[in-house]
Amino acid sequence: MNKIEIQDHAKRLRIHRKLHRISASFLFVFFIFMATTGTFLGWKKHSGGILLKENQVGTSTNLNRWLSLDSLQNIALKAFQEEKHSRGLIDRMEIVPKNGIIKFTFLNSYLGLQIDGASGRILVQETRRSDFLEQVHDGSIIDRLFKWSNGTFKVIYTSLMGVGLLLFSITGYWLWAGPRRIRRKMEN
Repeated sequence: MNKIEIQDHAKRLRIHRKLHRISASFLFVFFIFMATTGTFLGWKKHSGGILLKENQVGTSTNLNRWLSLDSLQNIALKAFQEEKHSRGLIDRMEIVPKNGIIKFTFLNSYLGLQIDGASGRILVQETRRSDFLEQVHDGSIIDRLFKWSNGTFKVIYTSLMGVGLLLFSITGYWLWAGPRRIRRKMEN
């Protein structure tokens, strides 16, 4: 490799270093949030019920013995109203037949319920901290705060973070491999 090629290679390396440094400065705080919340989310089912309560066991796994979904929904809505002193809208109903339960989550609330499918008894009423962490992790907390129902911020945020991580991976590799390549070429 001649001197001009080495200088050109070193120039490209400086550009990658600058790009890496500038983008790191801009995205640093977001990566800290994403890494921290991602770690907690990975442990949510192993948090001893702090982030997410363990699934309870109902009285029957036989769906024929269960109350109707309409009845279970009414039980959940009544419990929500008693807890929050307002009407709630159900976001999700997760049926867990092997445990004999149905889990309810509500729109614009972190309240979660686990209800025995056969008896209709509320087995767990919890604050789903994992849902909050997930919203911070993917940026949808901003959409929630500003009541943007189309998820605009989430899409922009996750796209920016994905492209940023890809950029860091490429420029980081180049910053590691580039000097080695220059040394190797200079030795030959």
